[in-house]
Amino acid sequence: MAGMAITRHELTRRREQLHDLQRYLAVLEADHDGARAKLLGFRHRYLEALGPLMRELDELEAQLHQATLLLHDALQRQGLDTPRPTPARAKPWPDIAALPDAVPLPPEPTGPMTDLPPPSLKTLYRRAAMRFHPDLAPQGPERDVCEQRMMAVNDAYASGDRRKLEALLLAAGELPEKVIGGPADAVRAWLGLCEHLVQGRIRVVQAQMVWLQSLQMHALRIAIERAEAGGMRPLDIMAARLRSQIAERRQELYIGERVGSDASLAADFLRKRYLRAAGR
Repeated sequence: MAGMAITRHELTRRREQLHDLQRYLAVLEADHDGARAKLLGFRHRYLEALGPLMRELDELEAQLHQATLLLHDALQRQGLDTPRPTPARAKPWPDIAALPDAVPLPPEPTGPMTDLPPPSLKTLYRRAAMRFHPDLAPQGPERDVCEQRMMAVNDAYASGDRRKLEALLLAAGELPEKVIGGPADAVRAWLGLCEHLVQGRIRVVQAQMVWLQSLQMHALRIAIERAEAGGMRPLDIMAARLRSQIAERRQELYIGERVGSDASLAADFLRKRYLRAAGR
């Protein structure tokens, strides 16, 4: 890369490309933040409407599990083999984290647009050793990373791979003009690094958006909002179903706490509970 002629027109064109990428990234981030805000708002509304009923149902399920476990143990002592009850496991609502902070773009090199001679391979190696030598790093994960990078530095130097050394130093934040030569080439290198960082950020935002849209909560929000747009009241319907389930569990709990003295009734109760839990 060093030593190749570069024109102001090329630098201008590359800057425009970088600005286009940044504008596209800004649109993606705004779309993601809007989708996340809608999902958080829906979750708040959903839990406000149904959360108390869901917690009451979960508490009843826990009490039922304890009652059926006692019945199972009592029947086991009497020599009757019945399926061991398994606790109902509520599915937790996933945490909807915000986007991680973006890596800030490095400052653009300044100075006259004249080419300076690039440093020698040995100079690059020494700079890399000063940055990555594990003896200069604190104990812990940071030293392990430095050991891996220093191995790559030694391999690049042994094979005369200047581009590899340049890439390692630029990624570590070394000023481009100190790595590849004069400011004109340094600006081009800076533009390439900025494009790489912005494109990486674009991939992160796109992946996060795909994850948001894959959530069951997202599908639920779409379904409920469509039903509401059609004049229905789906949250009220869901609340009524939860109340019905709560009434059923209360009745089951009442029966389960009173059939212990009759082995036949207890076994029948456990069988029905097992079949219901299995969805039969």
